Amino acid sequence: MSSISALVADPAAWAALVTLIVMEVVLGIDNLIFISILSNKLPAESRSKARRIGISLALLMRLALLSTLAFIVSLTRPVFALPFSAPLDAQGHPMFELSFSWRDLILIAGGLFLLWKATTEIHEKVDPNATHGLMDAKTPVVSGFGAAIIQILLLDLVFSVDSILTAVGMTDHLPIMMVAVIVAVGAMMLAADPLANFINNNPTVVMLALGFLLMIGAVLIADGFGVHVPKGYIYAAMAFSALVESLNMLSRRARGKAEPGGPAHH
Repeated sequence: MSSISALVADPAAWAALVTLIVMEVVLGIDNLIFISILSNKLPAESRSKARRIGISLALLMRLALLSTLAFIVSLTRPVFALPFSAPLDAQGHPMFELSFSWRDLILIAGGLFLLWKATTEIHEKVDPNATHGLMDAKTPVVSGFGAAIIQILLLDLVFSVDSILTAVGMTDHLPIMMVAVIVAVGAMMLAADPLANFINNNPTVVMLALGFLLMIGAVLIADGFGVHVPKGYIYAAMAFSALVESLNMLSRRARGKAEPGGPAHH
């Protein structure tokens, strides 16, 4: 109890907490986009429930992973290496790593899963008739709900390992990490329904979000191979794309009002 009191009275601990919360919220954007797209494929009455269950289970999983912090840190140790050399860049340094830890393998698997999922979703949006017959033969209300929860948890496992290892480099205090995770996941819970509804009501935003998932998947694979792309570049690109799409939406809305029979003429 005295250690908790000491943390509460320590300004450095509060600074670390705020920094971790911001980092967890920013990293959670990727996960939230995926959850929104996935849950929007379910029947309307099941979507909000799937988001709440998926995010709640994700919170429990993150807290469980934090309680095994020593094991999570051990995931960064190399477990095997490929028996050949990587090509060198202009400075004579390897362009990527050929020794892999469990963290690297988790990131690569998560990146491949995101690439597959985003590509499948894009194909379905572009050519919805291609899978129409298959969808009719299934029972999406039951198996789709369970599959959505499992996929949410699998992807959250990937992001959880990455964010926890990042948090370890910022603070040594487990209570700070746990509070940051709880606050960040709480923010995800509040934003899940509004974001999912916004994406569902704007078809062009769906394609933009799927493009984000493709980019995030590629970055995860690159990170697994030791090619570290600064997160700031990724989120700056996402913010710029979102800004351009917002301007397009405003433009389309203005043209719709100006057309005969538009909202302005009723």
